[in-house]
Amino acid sequence: MSLVPVTAATHQVEIDLRYATANNFTGQPVYARADCYLHADAAAMLAEAVRLAANIGLRLRIFDAFRPTEAQWVLWHHTPDPDFLAHPEQGSPHSRGAAVDLTLVDGTGTALDMGTDFDAFTSRSRHGNTEISESAIRNRLLLMGIMTSAGWDFYSNEWWHYQLFNAPADYPRLYADADLPRPMMPPA
Repeated sequence: MSLVPVTAATHQVEIDLRYATANNFTGQPVYARADCYLHADAAAMLAEAVRLAANIGLRLRIFDAFRPTEAQWVLWHHTPDPDFLAHPEQGSPHSRGAAVDLTLVDGTGTALDMGTDFDAFTSRSRHGNTEISESAIRNRLLLMGIMTSAGWDFYSNEWWHYQLFNAPADYPRLYADADLPRPMMPPA
């Protein structure tokens, strides 16, 4: 399997998988288990982003990483908005293990202000939006600088989303819950 576990201990990140809680746009847990995985290539690039953030006294907090295709369908059925969610038939970079949703936190564990919360499906979430505070603009640019310096591509509609370049072509496999050592999805 090309998916590897990402933990606080192995990658020096904070894990806050929102879809394993009700604190997400659906208002209910999507995952039964808060296990975090990435494709091995993405996990290596995450390690570089962690190193870059640590050099300036910051850490990364992960909101989502690998997302089973079953979860992509749950999200799509709740909010079928192609500006913020990939149609499950075409496949999300998340379902390839090739994307991560995250933010920056300071040394006390406080998240930096990014102008909106994770998964705020509004124009204010777009990179380059100037309707947010100057500090939020700077924080978004700081996150983008760290992630792109580590080799990640960004999605212009979501300040929190980073993915491997050419994910659909270079990482064509869409992983399902059954591909994991332990299922993330609730029993059917």
